Parts: sequence; C-alpha cells; structure tokens
Amino acid sequence: MERKLSVQPELFFVGELGSNVIASAMAGFDGHRGSVFYLAIDPESQHLGYGRQLMTHIEEALHAMGCPKMNILVRATNDEVLAFYRKLGYSVDDAVSIGKRLIPDD
Repeated sequence: MERKLSVQPELFFVGELGSNVIASAMAGFDGHRGSVFYLAIDPESQHLGYGRQLMTHIEEALHAMGCPKMNILVRATNDEVLAFYRKLGYSVDDAVSIGKRLIPDD
C-alpha cells in the first residue's frame, strides 16, 4: 500500500460498509492503458455486487483520465475471478505476461 500511495494515490480505492473495510483495489494509468491490481472483496461480502460497483468506479475514474482500454492480469487457474470479469464485459487477450522483479519484497 505504501508503494501505491506514493504513485497515483487517487487510484487506490477502499470500499467501506459502515465502519468495516470490505473492498479494495489498486489501479494505474500509464497514458496508454489502465490496469487494476489486487481487487479484493471481503469473503463475507462477495457475490453482493460490491466488486461490480468497485470496478464501475475504477472504470469511470480511468475514463475521466482519458484511458482508452483496460488490461487486467488474472492467474489462468483462477476460474472464479475470470468469470467475474467476463460478466463485466472483459475478455481474454491473446497475450503473454512476463515479469522481472526489480525491488525484492521484504
């Protein structure tokens, strides 16, 4: 969270229900594509529409910044999350994600 709050903190989202945190997500926009990372909904609050609401809010925020397209990384084995995004109109791109860690986690 500290890293995200140092870069585009306006794209760090927290959803509260009463005094409880039930959702969070980190988004980013590089001027070409928007991304969403670590979208999480409290297990007891899942399947109640909060994930959809949070994604709508993120899409609106990125659209207001001029973002033309979203890319989201999801593990290929995470069928439940893939189904969630498909219901929101996302589809699997024919692309390969590659990575290299530059700063090790503690």
